Amino acid sequence: MGACNLPLTPIGYGAFKIGRNQATKYASAYDLPDDATVDRLLNTVLELGVRYIDTAPAYGSSEERIGRAIGHRRSEFHLSTKVGETFENGRSTYDFSAAFVRTGVERSLRRLRTEVIDLVLVHASRNDLDVITRTDVVPTLQALRDEGAVRCIGLSGYTTGAFENALTWADAIMVEYHAEYRALEPVIAAASANGLAVIVKKPLASGRLDASPALSLVLSNPGVTSAVVGGLNLDHLRDNVAVANAVRPGVPMRQGG
Repeated sequence: MGACNLPLTPIGYGAFKIGRNQATKYASAYDLPDDATVDRLLNTVLELGVRYIDTAPAYGSSEERIGRAIGHRRSEFHLSTKVGETFENGRSTYDFSAAFVRTGVERSLRRLRTEVIDLVLVHASRNDLDVITRTDVVPTLQALRDEGAVRCIGLSGYTTGAFENALTWADAIMVEYHAEYRALEPVIAAASANGLAVIVKKPLASGRLDASPALSLVLSNPGVTSAVVGGLNLDHLRDNVAVANAVRPGVPMRQGG
């Protein structure tokens, strides 16, 4: 993955739905799974060959549940989380100060039961360019990378201007990209050309698109490193892995250990 050289699988697992079901953008409501279901789900994710899991403090109890369910298998997968956004009492708040970022990373390390996080992304609000240029979040993440608490840093944002700025300091970017939103294709190409990993969020447009053609479109873009897909249905995840194997036969999802 860019300078960090983390080989992310073409499909990553987005762990939003195992921790949060309030104020979501999904079309259908859902219940949070119990602990036994989460254990079975996350362990099966790894057995299917998905070796990249994405979470965030704003995803409710997601970090804690990952740590409890598969912390003992930490060497088998790459892990990303985020800083800046907190979700409590039904609403998101943002803090990108140095103190909050450091505290957030320390808390995530404890929750995830790991000594190092592979990738920490700025969980930017809509004014993402101001966030990364007018707060302490970027230099703080750079310091944490230098100190060894995180391996790679990057931006989960919205605007072309913010992503262009990220090319100067990030190891990875996370962008929304799907058939209904292709405005950031030039950003994807530029980031890939500059050696950054490009991770796609919402490749199914929050569940509005049929998975097979949607993932085929995303993974056919040579600038895309990995598409993060969430959900609680293992049959759907198996289908997603099959699409990845078909579209990228030279970068197969690894089955088992």
